[in-house]
Amino acid sequence: MSEVRPALVPARPANAPPTTAGAGAVLTTPRTPAEPGDTPLSVPSPGALCPALLDLPGPQYPPYPVGPRPLRGPLELYLTEVGSQDDRSLLRAQELLDAQERARARAFRRPRDRDAYVIAHATLRALLSPLLGVPADELPLTREPCAGCGGPHGRPVLRTSGVHFSLSHSGDLVLVALAGAPVGVDVEGVATVEAVRSAQCALHAREVAELARLPAPERQAAFTRTWVRKEAYLKGLGTGLVRDPALDRVGTGPRPVSPSPDWSLRDVLVPAGYAAAVALRRE
Repeated sequence: MSEVRPALVPARPANAPPTTAGAGAVLTTPRTPAEPGDTPLSVPSPGALCPALLDLPGPQYPPYPVGPRPLRGPLELYLTEVGSQDDRSLLRAQELLDAQERARARAFRRPRDRDAYVIAHATLRALLSPLLGVPADELPLTREPCAGCGGPHGRPVLRTSGVHFSLSHSGDLVLVALAGAPVGVDVEGVATVEAVRSAQCALHAREVAELARLPAPERQAAFTRTWVRKEAYLKGLGTGLVRDPALDRVGTGPRPVSPSPDWSLRDVLVPAGYAAAVALRRE
């Protein structure tokens, strides 16, 4: 990817050995580390994990990109670690956001949560900018009406463009998907024992039975990979958790179960302590 610039943080270089797989990652095929010149991978064969490129463009990206450029396949996945940001990087990231995004960032009480939001949304803008040939701080981003209450705080969308995208951030990770069809991604830290116990009602009956058969030490990881699959699928649908997550079976095992023949569902390779998944509507 010739346009890829330095990451938001100098976390792991793109050609570093892969980090130990997290809760959502049970390797079934070898993973080749992404090189700076590689193109993002399409949805792999059933059972394989989707690698995500680790070299994200950051706030240093030129404000007036040469472009636009086409998508390099049905799906582009990007992953970055928020890490520790210096004041200059955070300031530049804030400058890419619009007034509404800055207001949402200020609403976070914990500085860590605020910084993660800023970096995540600046990253999204930095990725969309060369794709559309529009400066990152001028992208026509808006929010869909909330699927639950109809309020103006639904998921971010582009007012014009055939590009679909999805954004998720949790803890120190940011995951972004770009696609030519509806797409959803989710990344989460491994659930606590209490969360696993209290969220049984959000699982399909077969998933509850599958978890019950697992040894207790394996249930947190299995629950977490199940949950991110559900969130990714519901994000792709555009409903979020307004749709009862117990309606759709995505499986608790190492290979996800697609809840619909119209959708492809895959786990995403992420660092230990996290799980992630991507759902892409078939064209």
